[in-house]
Amino acid sequence: MNRFFRGGVIVWTVLRFGLDELVLSSFERPWVRLLTRIVSVGRNLKAPRGERLREALESLGPIFVKFGQVLSTRRDLLPPDIADELARLQDRVPPFDSAVAVAMIEKAFGRPLERIFETFDNTPIASASIAQVHFATLPGGREVAVKVLRPNMLPAIEKDLALMHMMAGWVQGASTDGKRLRPREVVAEFDNYLHDELDLLREAANAAQLRRNMKDLNLVLIPEMFWDFCKSDVMVMERMKGVPISQTQRLREAGVDMKKLSRDGVTIFFTQVFRDGFFHADMHPGNIQVSLAPETFGRYISLDFGIVGTLTEVDKEYLAQNFSAFFRRDYKRVAELHIESGWVPANTRVDELESAIRACCEPYFDRPLKEISLGLVLMRLFQTSRRFNVEIQPQLVLLQKTLLNIEGLGRQLDPELDLWGTAKPFLEKWMLEQVGPEKLLAQLKVEAPTYAKLLPGLPRLLSQYLKAPPGINRRELEALLAEQRRTNKLLQSLIYGGLGFVLGLIVMQFVLRVSVF
Repeated sequence: MNRFFRGGVIVWTVLRFGLDELVLSSFERPWVRLLTRIVSVGRNLKAPRGERLREALESLGPIFVKFGQVLSTRRDLLPPDIADELARLQDRVPPFDSAVAVAMIEKAFGRPLERIFETFDNTPIASASIAQVHFATLPGGREVAVKVLRPNMLPAIEKDLALMHMMAGWVQGASTDGKRLRPREVVAEFDNYLHDELDLLREAANAAQLRRNMKDLNLVLIPEMFWDFCKSDVMVMERMKGVPISQTQRLREAGVDMKKLSRDGVTIFFTQVFRDGFFHADMHPGNIQVSLAPETFGRYISLDFGIVGTLTEVDKEYLAQNFSAFFRRDYKRVAELHIESGWVPANTRVDELESAIRACCEPYFDRPLKEISLGLVLMRLFQTSRRFNVEIQPQLVLLQKTLLNIEGLGRQLDPELDLWGTAKPFLEKWMLEQVGPEKLLAQLKVEAPTYAKLLPGLPRLLSQYLKAPPGINRRELEALLAEQRRTNKLLQSLIYGGLGFVLGLIVMQFVLRVSVF
């Protein structure tokens, strides 16, 4: 009964804000179009469609607000006017009762609040669609931030997600535009993000990984997690003190070098993407502060690690080669990379894909570098990719979203920021490392334990083979011995070819420095 009631509320909201113009008007069935005209009678639908969609999501509550935020990142699927309006959705909702938060904390740790914290501020410092944050101090005086999930979130989102999946199926099955926008895929993606964010223990683990990765970079601060106080619905972390990065005037007055700050942001992003393959994928201004403390002055402070992106070595190499080809305006190579990666059907004509990519990129290359938006180039490519049935990978959608955030933030800090020029040296260095002797040595170190186990056993296996009576385990011994011989040949090839390979790489590095970029 509750599900049907909730469904009725959603349908009423859709009609109240005229969202049928986004969906029903694109249906092919005549009776649906007639129904659309009938239900539109007497409604004021003068507001732009994007604005009406945003207001409808806000009225439906936190889950739909979060859905709108995620949807706003899918600029490869949405018309620009809708994507721009949804991007205005702020991660701010009224806080829930602090008494409820205290009860959840006490239940999570099995003891009264006063035995957990020395002090606890009942007024939340921040409230979002998924959780809210309170300041507190641990016994001994350590200042912390306590993040608490909104109560009863899982049952609520399961009901709403079930309805979203159902409606997405209706839209995709009956609407021409719905098939193009792939609502089932979008809702499934949102489902994954939301369930990840509902597990604060997962978020704490993400933060710990990023903290380790960024430790030696000295450009960003990430809060320490207090594992004795981290549960799936409560997370206690180090309290960070900084100025929100959106308060640019305050930062300038404090003496922060804004140009350096913008360049540091680009460096942090590309380090996380290409060096680590593990990046903070929710880097909007609400999650970023700047430290003014003397010992860490001018460093970034990252918060909220519910959404992170991961890239495999194959992903990283593919992206680096694409960026390299973009810099050289080698559109044929970009097309070939799309086909080689398997993201485009193998029967795709290289010349047609090359032509489409050229049409996306050339208008940007006719401008000064500082006026080129790398994020917008990727967005245009994603939109064009629909024509060629490109299967957009979720990790690359997160990457695009984060890149747009980083680029927009960087230009806010420094309008003259040249993202491509800043990224180019980093990508050049990274690509040289991938084909240099350091990479070869690193791979040999990884494989060394395997070879070390195989080689000592070779004499024993040979002896067993020679002594074994005919027909007794001889086939197994022959297989093992053949494996040893293959391993031995491989090692010989590595040893005898290693020096020549390294010398060749040195020459290749020189050539790359001249020609790659």
